[in-house]
Amino acid sequence: MKEEVVVTGETSKAAMQGGAINKGYSIMDLIFRVVAIIGTLGSAISMGTTNETLPFFTQFIRFKAQYDDLPTFTFFVVANSVVCAYLVLSIPVSIVHIINSRARYSRLILIFFDAAMMALLTAGASAAAAIVYLAHKGNARANWFAICQQFNSFCERTSGSLIGSFASMVVFILLILLSASALARR
Repeated sequence: MKEEVVVTGETSKAAMQGGAINKGYSIMDLIFRVVAIIGTLGSAISMGTTNETLPFFTQFIRFKAQYDDLPTFTFFVVANSVVCAYLVLSIPVSIVHIINSRARYSRLILIFFDAAMMALLTAGASAAAAIVYLAHKGNARANWFAICQQFNSFCERTSGSLIGSFASMVVFILLILLSASALARR
């Protein structure tokens, strides 16, 4: 006859360390999401409030540059706003991962949506970067002149908003890698 000894209340050291590591992953996930919110919100606000007016010959004739003059910049603002809203809505799920570090399906869903939002953010930032490059350098073959010598403040703000958006893309890459490694640990 075999005797079985059942010990309750004891957990192995490896199981405790694994749970602590998963909780650390979840805390880093939350921090990355907050950083990405700041980057996308700042980029959307910076681009959405960009405008500059220059007088031409007299006070009555003026040239004005606004972000909504170019549909690409409008797409950039909308893309950053949608991604920021998604990040705000994903914060509670990230908090659930801190509380319950064994949640697998919700983490898998977050990876899927994080990848989709990263694609949207990349599309908006890349399209806006192309226009900002044309604003700085122009294109002699197409007779597009560089406007940044005249609209200096406009170009500085649009370039600055691109920095925040590209930084948020890097954070999204880190979020996806972090979530994938947390899933692989299980």
